[in-house]
Amino acid sequence: MTSPPLRDIQAVLFDLDGTLFDREIAVRDVVAGQYAAFSRELAGVTQERFVGRVLELDAHGYGDKSEIYARVVRELGLPEPLAARLHAHFWDAYARTAPALPGARATLAALRARGRRLGVVTNGRERVQEGKLRALDLLGYLDVVLISEREQLRKPDPAIFHRAIERLGVRAAQACYVGDHPVNDVLGARDAGLHAVWLRTPHFPPPEIAHTAIDGLGELLALV
Repeated sequence: MTSPPLRDIQAVLFDLDGTLFDREIAVRDVVAGQYAAFSRELAGVTQERFVGRVLELDAHGYGDKSEIYARVVRELGLPEPLAARLHAHFWDAYARTAPALPGARATLAALRARGRRLGVVTNGRERVQEGKLRALDLLGYLDVVLISEREQLRKPDPAIFHRAIERLGVRAAQACYVGDHPVNDVLGARDAGLHAVWLRTPHFPPPEIAHTAIDGLGELLALV
């Protein structure tokens, strides 16, 4: 079912992880790489067991990495100091991994060509999130980038969305926000007065509030 066009949209804001950046592929690749990099320390543990358990505890980005590795090392009966090394290795490798979701760059380019103002509002560490945007080669399309660590605000707090539209010079009713999380993205945007666009994902249940839904970023071009 096609959603009706959104009226008078002058600005489009995006989530980063799971919306522009393919976090699922990135984390899976990084953790698989860890198994190879730490093969001596992980001897006797199958790759399936190690990778599967880390991904399970990661909970699509909502698990604390330090706690995840401490728990995995404990469960697998490995030396405790290995947890800190795995944790540091994760962030180093993750910062150098940048798979984009299909249509990310093309959609931003098309929206920019139509005169839409564009931005990203994301939770996370400044260094990591900025690094992803640089690696994805998306910064040139964006008018604003708000990262929770730098702003000292986190989604779904409406204040971070209000700050974004203020910097863009538009009213809430003139902006939409695109993201995959039903609370941080959809509820947060709606509470701030923006049009909420949910990028469907099998990882999270549908939002319980009114929203527009798309299956791919390219569908935005028919809406705004």
